[in-house]
Amino acid sequence: MHSPKPARPRPAAFARPGARLFPFFALLAVTLAWASPAAAAAVKLLAFGDSLVAGYGVEVGHAFPDQLEAALRARDYDVRVINGGNSGDTTAAGRARLDWALAEKPDAVLVELGANDGLRGLNPDNTYLNLDAILVRLKAENLPVLLAGMLAPRNLGARYAEAFDSVFPRLAEKHGVALYPFFLEGVATDPSLNQADGIHPNRRGVAVLVERIAPHVIALIERVRAGD
Repeated sequence: MHSPKPARPRPAAFARPGARLFPFFALLAVTLAWASPAAAAAVKLLAFGDSLVAGYGVEVGHAFPDQLEAALRARDYDVRVINGGNSGDTTAAGRARLDWALAEKPDAVLVELGANDGLRGLNPDNTYLNLDAILVRLKAENLPVLLAGMLAPRNLGARYAEAFDSVFPRLAEKHGVALYPFFLEGVATDPSLNQADGIHPNRRGVAVLVERIAPHVIALIERVRAGD
């Protein structure tokens, strides 16, 4: 009789097939667990306002929300800016449609309303009450807010201008929200940056608005990231 041949040792690569694969899949699972939140971390910013946000008279793709989103992404901020503008809106109209706008489930809100109140010479007390109600609603939703201020047309008189202009800083102080004092800063009254009506910024004017307000929006986004 022949002695049985000793069994050949298996090459290490085939010993316990799952043994070498387990660490790989474990590492992959951990990597995905860390990567998934980052992949879903795009901040949704609602730009809630009137025609200045909606993009009245501006080429498609170059309205304020479009240019703001592009500027933020160029600075490596993963942000989607929702166009919540509606041409002609007063603060009362904005207040009436706020719930509809919030259906987008934003993470933060830029409020730009009041220009049409001023142009129509509406009572600043009512402007205050409407914006106050909007800010109360946003606070109830725990949404960080940047309030963009507006200045009254000077042809309505000094008393009206003083009462209207004070609405925005008073509200910012009351609600503890960030304030950008004048949304049209650097653009108002400059013919080269406005459309023929002298009221609405053209494409270049919107770019100026974005460049000026961007640092304030970034501060708002950082609050979202910090969970504030």
